[in-house]
Amino acid sequence: MEVGERVVCIDSSKLPHTCDELSVDVPNWVVEGNQYTIREIREHDFGAVGVLLEEIRNEPRYFRLIDKVIEPMFKISRFRRLKPREVRVLEEINAI
Repeated sequence: MEVGERVVCIDSSKLPHTCDELSVDVPNWVVEGNQYTIREIREHDFGAVGVLLEEIRNEPRYFRLIDKVIEPMFKISRFRRLKPREVRVLEEINAI
């Protein structure tokens, strides 16, 4: 995946033990089946890869795991690339 690419959310789940914390730290959450545009991709020292999306913004927060204040990201595995047919349909809709 790359910046500017359109993707679709395939996993918007939250683990039961993290629901409350995520609701506070990441109030604007992804919706399964919705399409998004990647605005940034980051890889952390511990191997996690996350994306920021054009359509969703959250306030930066301090995360103890990485000892930084950053905007919360979504795991890249929550998304898949749009299929060529899906991209064509979007292009046709935007051309109208």
